[in-house]
Amino acid sequence: MHDSTAVLAASIGARVRQERQARHWTLDQLADAADVSRRMVVNIEQGATNPSVGTLLKISDALGVGLPALVSPPQPKPVRVTRRGEGAVLWSGDAGGRGVLVAGTDVPDVLELWEWTLGVRDEHTTEAHAAGTREVLQVQEGVIRMEVAGQSVVLEPGDAIAFPGDVPHSYVNAGERKARFTVAVSEPGFGSRSRSEPADA
Repeated sequence: MHDSTAVLAASIGARVRQERQARHWTLDQLADAADVSRRMVVNIEQGATNPSVGTLLKISDALGVGLPALVSPPQPKPVRVTRRGEGAVLWSGDAGGRGVLVAGTDVPDVLELWEWTLGVRDEHTTEAHAAGTREVLQVQEGVIRMEVAGQSVVLEPGDAIAFPGDVPHSYVNAGERKARFTVAVSEPGFGSRSRSEPADA
């Protein structure tokens, strides 16, 4: 892992361990609640892996904390500033693309702001998020094709789309140069959906 990736992985691992221990959960209980393997939880807590966005969403949902809180260092002040280049890189594509979580709010109504770039032929497919999730996307540069619940839409610079995030969807670079776009993700009532106790507690 690159230095910045290793630092982020260590920070996420420490936060996951802190949240798990605050609930008096074992590694197995968190793994069951998040529907991931025990080995994955161990690797995340040790900062030994760079987990996928989907895995992080499962863990944040199980713990009842929003994804922004899981990947950001704690800040006691109500105003949070993310300087240029300080966002959490949570996805990297084979052609140089990146998915960067640049800002977000805490539970219960989680709002995430993402900055995405897709290299030529890059694509990112994501599982359905939690029920009620909504997303809004606007293209700044290049051409992307959105696949949402079987519907395909091509978007050019300045175009925007609003769509349900609780169905499978994907972003595909449909042009001959880098594509860049921003995505806002709304997860209302996040905390109320998550479990306060794991199933076998």
